[in-house]
Amino acid sequence: MGTDAGESAAEGTDAGESANVRADVAGASGADRAAGGAGVAVGPPAPPRTGVAALSPRYQVGAAVALAAVAVAACVHLGMVFLSLAPANTVTKQHGKAIEDWVYPEFEQNWKLFAPNPLQQNIAVQVRAEVRTKDGDLRTTGWRDLSARDGAAIDGNLLPSHTQQNELRRAWDFLAATHGTDNRPVGLRGALSETYMRRIVVMRLHREDGIGREGVVQRVQVRSRTTGVQPPVWSREQFSDKPAYRVLPWWTVTADEASGGVA
Repeated sequence: MGTDAGESAAEGTDAGESANVRADVAGASGADRAAGGAGVAVGPPAPPRTGVAALSPRYQVGAAVALAAVAVAACVHLGMVFLSLAPANTVTKQHGKAIEDWVYPEFEQNWKLFAPNPLQQNIAVQVRAEVRTKDGDLRTTGWRDLSARDGAAIDGNLLPSHTQQNELRRAWDFLAATHGTDNRPVGLRGALSETYMRRIVVMRLHREDGIGREGVVQRVQVRSRTTGVQPPVWSREQFSDKPAYRVLPWWTVTADEASGGVA
């Protein structure tokens, strides 16, 4: 009898707990339905916005305007560079000055490597000088190959300087383009190219040869040594390995140049 009563009491307790659990589940379901009915989103929170989307509308408009301005500038630049390289046409004839002002000298392009007839010569610039020694004697130095020095500085250098690569080469191209076959300057640009080349070679004689310790440079003479690039073995092109020289007249060094740029 006692045992039966205990079992009945335990069953009553279990029934009460089951009723409580069902009530909790029903309450939770009702709360969820109520939340859904109230328009509250149920689920994981939305990820935070990043990039431009995280900006306020005013800053989003500013970013869009800036991006559009950069895109327009890039298109204009590419168009100007294309017109500077394209064959003569109506646009370049009418707006050639504006195109040159935009492209030169910062964005100048050189496509000789991809031309139908690429460069097939090596041109070396060499210089010698007349030096008034401290004893009063006039001495003529031997030829210094400045291009070979630049080449040695560039060879194996992962980050060669712009000066080593282009200064002397561009100076010679400038001089050759503004001088006639008689090595005389043509116009004001010809005289300017002579001054530019003369200052470069005198500066290098002082800096690389220490010629200022021997005396004062009175005159300099520049020449080019041109040799052909050997064609490939399968080519039938005739090749001459004999160098050709172009010797310019002696140039008198001015007093401000004689110091080699050293005050």
